[in-house]
Amino acid sequence: MTVIAVLAIATTGNGTDPRRDNRAVISAEPPVADTAAPQASPHLSTASPIPTWEGPTVPPIDESLALGSVSAPVTIVEFGDFKCTECGKFARRIEPALRRRYIDTGIVRLFWRDFPAQGQGSERAAIAARAADRQNAFWPFHDALYAEQSSGFTDDRLRAVAARVGLDVARFEADRRDPELRRAVEQDFAFAAQLGLPGTPAFLINGELFFGAQPLSKFVEAIEKARHG
Repeated sequence: MTVIAVLAIATTGNGTDPRRDNRAVISAEPPVADTAAPQASPHLSTASPIPTWEGPTVPPIDESLALGSVSAPVTIVEFGDFKCTECGKFARRIEPALRRRYIDTGIVRLFWRDFPAQGQGSERAAIAARAADRQNAFWPFHDALYAEQSSGFTDDRLRAVAARVGLDVARFEADRRDPELRRAVEQDFAFAAQLGLPGTPAFLINGELFFGAQPLSKFVEAIEKARHG
């Protein structure tokens, strides 16, 4: 079912903010139904009693870039950047606790979308993670990148990470050159920008914006509200 919600941009908590934008936006969360053509300003159509999506076209999402049960009552969509230090803080300190408490127990399903806002290194890492996904290793690669962010994302470093998580490095290198992966990353980035997301990390928790690597208690509060609301 496509979830449609009006989002009020809130910037409580920390996050990398490449473009402040306080517009109201609308999100559609995966799994994705057919969408209308992009409009200049996303909004809900009220002409029909059934809400319709009139915002930017929602890019396809790879199910292997998700964690958790398909029947989970709460969906979290993370828009992340592998160079973002606040994204790294979330990945190392908060996400493991959410996995144990909510994802592994069937309460939350977490989806990843790329928002490589910090330049070529961000994009290079995002494409590399998609290449790792072709060997069913997106999440181990994701975790390894965030474990050592300070090392940068040169080609040599990405190959070293691929070897460390057990990938066929030759296949990984070939997949990194596939234009399809770059297009997928660019589509996610454009979608995030069209939604007016204020930076990274940004999350849609059952369609409501939750911005920044806020304390675990704040994530728990938002998840419980979505779960019981």
